[in-house]
Parts: sequence; C-alpha cells; structure tokens
Amino acid sequence: MGGALTLPAQEDTIIRVDVEVVNVTFSVRNKQNALIPTLTKDDISVFEDSKQQTPKSFVRETDLPLTIGMLVDTSRSQESLIPEEKRAAAQFFEKVLRQKDVAYLISFGAEAELLQDSTNSIRLLKRGLDGLRLSTSVGGLHPGPVPTSRQKGTILYDAVYMACDEKMKREVGRKAVIVISDGVDVGSTYKLRDAIEIAHKSDVMIYSIYFADPRYSYGFGGDGDLRKMSEETGGRLFHVSRGNTLNEIFTQIQEEMRSQYAVSYSPTNDKRDGGFRKLELRPRDKTLKIQARKGYYAPKG
Repeated sequence: MGGALTLPAQEDTIIRVDVEVVNVTFSVRNKQNALIPTLTKDDISVFEDSKQQTPKSFVRETDLPLTIGMLVDTSRSQESLIPEEKRAAAQFFEKVLRQKDVAYLISFGAEAELLQDSTNSIRLLKRGLDGLRLSTSVGGLHPGPVPTSRQKGTILYDAVYMACDEKMKREVGRKAVIVISDGVDVGSTYKLRDAIEIAHKSDVMIYSIYFADPRYSYGFGGDGDLRKMSEETGGRLFHVSRGNTLNEIFTQIQEEMRSQYAVSYSPTNDKRDGGFRKLELRPRDKTLKIQARKGYYAPKG
C-alpha cells in the first residue's frame, strides 16, 4: 500500500493538464465513404456545447502509439463463430501492430476473462487467441486484472466497462476497443450508458463488429447497442456478411486508425464540474462526413 500515498498526486497532475487542452481524434470520409487524408485546420470548425472553439493544434495522426483492446464474445450463440474470430484476429494483429503499439485480449460470455495482457508480441496474442473458448456460467471471480461477473448470460456491457476502466484509463496515445459480438447482453451489472460514459472518460473509441449466427437470431439482440457505443465514442459499426468478411472489416479498421486527425483546443468553459460537454466537428465542405466522439466529461474539483 506504500505506493497509494503518491498515486493520487500523480493522477491529479495529469487531470490538471487535461483541463487546459481537449484532444479529439477523428476521421473524415467523402460521399463515396472513402477516407480523406488531405485536410488542414482551416477545413474544420470545432464546437463545444454549440460554442465555437479555437484550435491550438491540428495534425494527421499516423504514428502515435496505439493501444487496442480486442473483446470477443464467446457466449453460446457465438460458439460456431469462434474459429473464424481466432483466425481473422490473428491476421489483424500481424498487420496493425507496430513497434510502439500494444494490444490485449478479453473474452466474455457468462464471465469476462483477460486472455492476454497488453503486449506488442504477436506470439503472445496468438497464444491468447488460442484460449478463446465457449464461456458458460461456472461462478466465481477470476483473479486477474479484469474481474468477472457471477451472473449468467452475456456480460457485454461489463466487458466494455472493465476494458476501458481497468485497461485503458491510464494509457496514453490513441486507444481503441474492438468488440466482436451479436449485441446481446444478459446479466451485466453495468448498463449501456455506463459503458459509454467510461469510454468517454477513458478517451476510447469503440469499433463494433456485429457477427451473429443465424441459428440464434430469434427476436432479441441486434446491432442497436453496438451502434450506439460506436457512434457515441467516434468509432464505427460493421456487419459481417458474405460481401464483407471479418478479414475485410479488420482491414477497414486498420486503414481508418492509420488515417486519423487530431485537433486540440482550450475550452472556453473551464468549469471543473464533471459535466458532459457536447462536441461537434463541422467540415467546411458539407459533402464530407466527420466521425468523432460526441463529447467528453470535464474533470471534477
């Protein structure tokens, strides 16, 4: 417990810096849905709670370190899809991870389990993927960094919450969580709004991949919650289909994460009230579409 005496002071220092500057990572697409890599700071305007802000910096982010959390649904409805998820995820890690990047792997079903902690090692990540297996309720708590739920079902919201809170909050650089699921949540302690809130507070983009076994499509689930998590945090929702395979989706995510911009500004509202600030980035060219998080939470105190 000796370290507990200095940790709050360190965290408080980080928060004070963040109050002065808000950073927003975003991507831009045209009407054909192609990424646009040539914008300048004069091509966008930044608004917080409908008030225009003055950008301090504007850069294209291609080399900033990435932290990627891969969350794979291993509940009963996903059992037949697990082999494909293993293969495609392994190829994704091989393609996307560079020397400064790290990734971790969590499976979730009746429980959430950290199969591989943050690493740059493709070998270790593949070993973690080999551990993906059907998750049914066995009770108890896993002793690792990501605790598990005692409740039966598919703890989608809990898995996203814990990935952001336990694994992402203290990371720097760009952070993304990739969720592969059929969107069903049964038994989570946290709610959808809690998962979105902690993603905002941890500055995490959520990319959701809707991957469902048709045999289990009987009137519940769907992509609604996955879509909301992604759109609120600046990520995207993808659907696996014959014309858009899991491999192809991973390629799209990789291309997007390497073709992003970052704009920073000092907010005109400097209150430390913990309130939610709505963000909007508007392109000068109205035919373009900007994909960015919908807001952030101001710190308290």
